[in-house]
Amino acid sequence: MSTATAPTIHCIPVLSDNYVWLIEGDDRATVIVDAGEAGPVIEAIEARGLKPVATLITHHHGDHVQGLAELTQRFPMTVYGPDSCRRVGVDAVVGEGDRFTVPGVGEFSVMATPGHTQDHLSYIRGQAIFCGDTLFTAGCGRLFEGTAAQMLHSLDRLAALGDEKDGDMTIYCGHEYTTDSLRFAAHAEPDNPDIAARVREVAEKRSNGEPTASASMDLEKRTNPFLRVRVRGLRKAIEAYVGERIEDDIDAFAQLRHWKDDFDGLARL
Repeated sequence: MSTATAPTIHCIPVLSDNYVWLIEGDDRATVIVDAGEAGPVIEAIEARGLKPVATLITHHHGDHVQGLAELTQRFPMTVYGPDSCRRVGVDAVVGEGDRFTVPGVGEFSVMATPGHTQDHLSYIRGQAIFCGDTLFTAGCGRLFEGTAAQMLHSLDRLAALGDEKDGDMTIYCGHEYTTDSLRFAAHAEPDNPDIAARVREVAEKRSNGEPTASASMDLEKRTNPFLRVRVRGLRKAIEAYVGERIEDDIDAFAQLRHWKDDFDGLARL
């Protein structure tokens, strides 16, 4: 069980489209999630009078770790993360199934969520999932190191958390990609009213300068194509894209990821 009250979660924009999340617990004790850039995070911490006590690293990509050295120099604290990130400052290595408690903020559990990278971790605190670049709002990460089978398994496990914890979960991801992801979602499922409504909602939020990289898992299940490869309508659309029937869920997911890359004009990995 958590040893702290429900935290306040702050969203800090860094770099071009990354986010760092600050989880503020009791007496302003704060956990930092990822460390793509130090300056804006330090500014946000000091403006709010927060007291950093730990950092959680989701994976080794530079836009998630390159500010870590400056942050830990400014705020000495424990850094949790995968073994691959020891070289960039992780001093408390964690992995699948681990649990740890951060005083004042609460208990976190760790889920290995490979696919985007082999070392990717997601952190769960109460009803919040900090999923880095595995699950995006309305999308998912590209398969830079992992396989379609790994990513589908990771997404299935994240999607199941709400059922396991007897309540809806909220995801907090690493990038502001929602608008782009919804363009593809609407293309793949043009008759999905939940997607159409979400497109309008996100457009309004972005026009007001609001972040959209957090959402309920229930909304993701209704609008995120990468959580919907088994839905008949989308499956038919994937089959139309490849020009053949697809029986296997992993193959369907792989083709959906290719379709998204092609839609964005990206080279296939």
